Order: sequence, then structure tokens, then C-alpha cells
Amino acid sequence: MEVVKVDLREEIDNSYDITIGRGLLEGLAMELKKNPANKFVIITDSNIAGTYGKRLLNDLKKRNIGAHLINFPAGEKSKTRKTKEKIENEMLKLALGRDACIISLGGGVAGDIAGFAAATYMRGIPYIQVPTTLLAMVDSSIGGKVAVDTMHAKNAIGSFYQPKKVVVDLNFLKTLPKKELVNGLAELIKHALIKDRGFFHFIEKNIGGILACDADILKTAIKRSCEIKADIVMQDEKEKGIRRILNYGHTIGHAIESSLGYKISHGNAIAIGMGYAAKLSAKLGFLHEGSVIRQNNLLEYIGLPHKLSHHKLKPRKILEHIQYDKKITNGRINFVLLNSIGDAFVSDDVAIEDIKNILEER
Repeated sequence: MEVVKVDLREEIDNSYDITIGRGLLEGLAMELKKNPANKFVIITDSNIAGTYGKRLLNDLKKRNIGAHLINFPAGEKSKTRKTKEKIENEMLKLALGRDACIISLGGGVAGDIAGFAAATYMRGIPYIQVPTTLLAMVDSSIGGKVAVDTMHAKNAIGSFYQPKKVVVDLNFLKTLPKKELVNGLAELIKHALIKDRGFFHFIEKNIGGILACDADILKTAIKRSCEIKADIVMQDEKEKGIRRILNYGHTIGHAIESSLGYKISHGNAIAIGMGYAAKLSAKLGFLHEGSVIRQNNLLEYIGLPHKLSHHKLKPRKILEHIQYDKKITNGRINFVLLNSIGDAFVSDDVAIEDIKNILEER
């Protein structure tokens, strides 16, 4: 027998900066002039295209930077392989090569689709995340998880592909509807619950200011949330260990989203998932009941649910969708539980029956 070895060991530096401030969109075109890309393509949704998308496109063209704008219908329903294919076809028609760079401008849907397109177009081109919602700022724009949804499961088809830069312009939040602000708070609170008890206390103490979009309080909260996620991603880029704790509330939350055909917001679904995850943590003897109440009181205060109220959604349906979850390994569910507020861990010893029982306790 003859053996031909292909030795491809390589060290790759995927480091990047998350820049947080106000008015960063205005200076982005000048910043991108330093980028070696030959052309830029802004990928955004129909809600953003005519406002911020057009503004950024004009800024780039004023500086003689080659740029194009591609948009798709806004909403989670567009986060599909079909939408990604349409975007890629548009890019091919524009004759964009490997020297192009994608700018993802929008919420989590835009970020995921644009990032996934960047990962596969011409076998990979660079992209920059410019999140316009709180949810995208503190979560989906960081860490390089890019994917699309299927009828079976959320984010089931995708890749790990890191951006070259994340630009968090807090001015976007001035026009963000309150329901979208609250939607993003679900992930911000999640970061505190899994990693930083002091941050959770800060959110409790300053929740009024956060909801009122107090500039200093909101900047502090967003920066700390980004730091928590960045720190976890730096330790475990490909989610083989500690990064799994970021899925607190997501096993049940994602199953609820896909069960309802993505007609429920991500924040609402994850809040419900956290409600049941905390309840299960207490039932299994890890989390004090007082901490469950503390978590749920905060969720209730900002207007997020922590249990199912959708009477037509049966536990059986949720369990069916959990079977497609990416966090299942060797037939076991990697379920994130809490020891205490600020201390999460992953258990592969949670039985389907345990999940069924807490879902039935409405």
C-alpha cells in the first residue's frame, strides 16, 4: 500500500475589532478606503435599503469606491437558502470576484445571510458586520456563526466564518422600535445570566435607563455584553466546549421558533427558553428557586414571556423540533443549565422526559 500525505497544518489569525460608538456609519466610507477590497457590496433588507443602505452606498461612491447594494424582503422568513442563492446570483451578475468585500447592514437576518454568502462566494471573501439592531449588536454580529433556517430547525445550514470588523453605531438605536429593543435585551440578559452576576445586577438596577435608551447606560451594557461573548468566542471559536453556554435558553427557544414557522420573535422565543431552562435547573437541584424568580421577574418587567402561552403549541411539537437541534451529540442533548446567576454549564445528561415534563407544567 502506498500513502500520499497531504500536510495542511496552518495557523490562521481570525482576530478583529468590535468598534462601539456614535456616528460610526458616517465615517465608515472613509475607513473602508483603507481596505484593500476592489469593490464592496452592501447586503441589507428592504427596511434598511432605502435609508441607511442608500446613504452608505452614496458615501462610498462619493469617495470613488466601487460599491453595489443588494436587498431582500425584511423578516425571518427570508433567512433561507433561496434568499442566499438570489444574493449570490446578483453578485455573479455584477462580476464580483475574490477581491470584493461584503458589508452586512441590518439585523441578525441580514448578518447571517450576508456572512454565509461571504463564506461560500468564490470559496470565501471578506465581510464586515454593521448591525442596526440591539440583538445583532450584542449577539449575532459577533463570533462568526452564519447560517440560514429550514422548515425543520433554525440555523441548521451554515458555517463558522469570522468577519473582518464589527461596527456598532449606537445611533441606530435612536429609531429602533421598543419591541426590537426588548427583543435584543433577551440576549443581553442571557450573557449576564451565564457569565457575570455583577452585570445581571447592573441590568436590574439600570433597566429603566436601558429601556429609555440612556446613552451612557446603554453603551456600558452593550460593551459589557460584547465583551462577554467575545471572551467566550476567543476561548472556543468552533463551539466544541465553553461556547456552548451561549445556547442558554436556545434549545427550547429555537424549537419554538421553528415550530411556529418563525412567526415569533427571537427574543420572545429565547426568553421562554430561558424560563424553562431555569426551571429545569432548579428541578434538577442546581439552581435556587429564588434565582429562577429573579430571572423571570426581570424578563416580565421588560415585557418578555418566560413560559408558553400559545395554546396550540403542544410539547410534542416542540420536542419533535428539538430532535433536529445542532446541540445533539451521540443522541444526547447538550442542554445549558445554571448553577447560579452568572454560572452556566452544559449537561449531556438531560432526558427528553425532563424537558417534556417542564413544558407540560404551564
